[in-house]
Amino acid sequence: QLQLVESGGGLVQPGGSLRLSCAASGFTLDYYAIGWFRQAPGKEREGVSCIKARGGSTNYVDSVKGRFTTFRDKAKNTGYLQMNSLKPQETSVYYCATRYMDCSSYLREYDYWGQGTQVTVSS
Repeated sequence: QLQLVESGGGLVQPGGSLRLSCAASGFTLDYYAIGWFRQAPGKEREGVSCIKARGGSTNYVDSVKGRFTTFRDKAKNTGYLQMNSLKPQETSVYYCATRYMDCSSYLREYDYWGQGTQVTVSS
């Protein structure tokens, strides 16, 4: 069974950090770009960052540049999103998704999606 399982969400104070994980089973992530997305209540899902396949380049939405880092661990077949200096307005459900080789700004082009993990930034 092909699936992505996310973990690492939770409650964090403003300025705090979290690391989200996206573990793949049934396929290898090596040949897939890993995109990270978030959706706040009442808002559309938006792209946050992406890392291309096979250790490729990364990109980030402007609002998270310098604070978020996405990377992958080949041995663990897992992608990660390290989030630092979190802000209350970044409270959302965060999702990972995969697309063959390259990143895309179109959500519909991603094949597999994780179940989502809640990130709440609040004091």
